[in-house]
Amino acid sequence: METNSQQHKDLLYSMIEDAYGKVVYTYTTQIIHAGRLKKRYTVLKWLQMILSALSTGGFLGSVITNKTALVWAGGLCSVVLLALTAYFKDSEFSNTYAKHHITSNSLWIIREEYLALLTDFQIMSTDEIIKKRDDLRKKTSKIYESAPLTDAKSYSLAQKAIKDNESQFFSREELNHMEPEKLRK
Repeated sequence: METNSQQHKDLLYSMIEDAYGKVVYTYTTQIIHAGRLKKRYTVLKWLQMILSALSTGGFLGSVITNKTALVWAGGLCSVVLLALTAYFKDSEFSNTYAKHHITSNSLWIIREEYLALLTDFQIMSTDEIIKKRDDLRKKTSKIYESAPLTDAKSYSLAQKAIKDNESQFFSREELNHMEPEKLRK
């Protein structure tokens, strides 16, 4: 009977590790996707301002110099600006960015709770572990219900950040630089 109980606990541990890994990946993907959206939004907003300046400058320059090339340049910039403005009208960059940001913040605490569960696992009873696991699954599911979708590129960047750059983890040296001297190892 004891072997069965230990086998069950080992399976529980593996299941919790797997769930923790999935949350870390989703959390990282949401952060990366939000960052990519914010960067795209910033670039497009700057482009919008530059096009506005160029179209205005083109028209003012044509009035002053009477050059038709400036009218055409200003008109072309104005058409591109109109298209960009229409694109912004139908897209909700800041809203979508905010949703990704909120999702990542919500997943952060879930990630930390899974980590705490893995840390406390050996001193908890099987019933306590199962209760905490089920609670975390419900909380995670609730977050996923309203989470905005990400894309393959964000997932790929998250995978690289986690596997190659160990973005969610710290080396002993990094921790020693962050901690007060008395806590360093």
